[in-house]
Amino acid sequence: MRHLALRLAAFALPATAIAAGPPPAPPADVAWDIAEGLTTEVGQRLAGTEAEARGREWAVRRLKALGFANVRIEPFTMRVWERGAESAEILSPFPQRLSLTALGGSAATPPAGIIADIVAFDGLAALEAAPDAAVRGRIVFVTHAMGPTQDGSSYGPYGNVRRNGPAIAARKGAAAILIRSIGTGPARMPHTGQTTWGGMAPIPAAALALPDADQLMRIVARGKPVRLRLLLTPHDSGERQSGNVVAEIPGRDANAGIVLIGGHLDSWDLGTGAVDDAAGLGITTAAAKAVAAKGRPLRTIRLVWFGAEEVGGFGGDAYRDRHRTEKHVLAAESDFGADRVWRFDTRVGEPDAPLVKRIADALFPLGIARGGNMAGPGTDVEPIILAANVPAIALRQDGMRYFELHHTADDTLDKIDRAQMAQNVAAWTALVDITANAREELVPPPPAPR
Repeated sequence: MRHLALRLAAFALPATAIAAGPPPAPPADVAWDIAEGLTTEVGQRLAGTEAEARGREWAVRRLKALGFANVRIEPFTMRVWERGAESAEILSPFPQRLSLTALGGSAATPPAGIIADIVAFDGLAALEAAPDAAVRGRIVFVTHAMGPTQDGSSYGPYGNVRRNGPAIAARKGAAAILIRSIGTGPARMPHTGQTTWGGMAPIPAAALALPDADQLMRIVARGKPVRLRLLLTPHDSGERQSGNVVAEIPGRDANAGIVLIGGHLDSWDLGTGAVDDAAGLGITTAAAKAVAAKGRPLRTIRLVWFGAEEVGGFGGDAYRDRHRTEKHVLAAESDFGADRVWRFDTRVGEPDAPLVKRIADALFPLGIARGGNMAGPGTDVEPIILAANVPAIALRQDGMRYFELHHTADDTLDKIDRAQMAQNVAAWTALVDITANAREELVPPPPAPR
């Protein structure tokens, strides 16, 4: 810890900070203050709602106070889904209540709910293989065995149960679908998340808390018919406004390009979105401010607090559409909590270039190893990366506890470890400082085949 504290001290802001006034807070404190302020003063920030709008106004005030330039909201419109009442109760053979939450995009049940038999499947493949007659008119229940991984790689394949399972059940004529939450924690906290209907008319869709999903599987395994009452009352609120909050540290050379960093402002409506993604906003904002405090960078650092990420990545699409013709020399985002960075991956044309080596050398003392050259860019920056063939770097955080909190009511400020957050800020400061001030540029990867 002493060595980490000494290294973080190297990034303390000198007297030439962006804004005049009292001595600025250390970068790690800036990151914490943003996460604390956003989750305390705004709270849940579901995309397109009044709460997300309050979050944008809060962001503008805070970023201006921190001394950023060109702070503005870039609005876009989207359809808004909002949660209603939600409950589930086994009627037979063993009456009891279950803990669940509606998935984003779920249809509503009738006001009195629906009563139907359960048909259970161990995984998405089993549901896909089932004859329609086995599903029609029933409540589908899909379980799975997602476990924690350091790099979060289990989320992609197991997340398909949530993303694609409801549409498959709808196509087969199911009355509704329940899934085992896409998460790994033992708490009785169901995980929400967006669904993808693929043109199918939505049906009621919800996720069971992990202990409740396991309980339902034990009941199903008894071999008796299981009858359940389900009530979900979400609704479509129509077209509303969301938006990206953009702030900049202008570079000395307007032709040197843009270093794009940030995270997403919106959250799901269960917790206060601390690890997903107030932490990422705090980390990247603190890093940008720390770099600026060392002197005006060569390149413009553009910080974006993206809107409407959770419900479809609409903020990333809007940013691409507005800024795709501008020169971006790097795009990177922080959207995996605040636990320590342990590896960095690139997506560049020359992974062994001297500039990449300098980044690796700067990150190594922080316990961050070099990874591969297949960096997954992240939902918010992926659109501009693919549209303009922008180099990308991903700072990989430890994901062993992330999916205990992700998209649940337990995503709250107390889950952020401040020491690990400080290590993130130091890593991001080093990355942004080097790329924003290097005379050379990262070489873009070969364009993807069309």
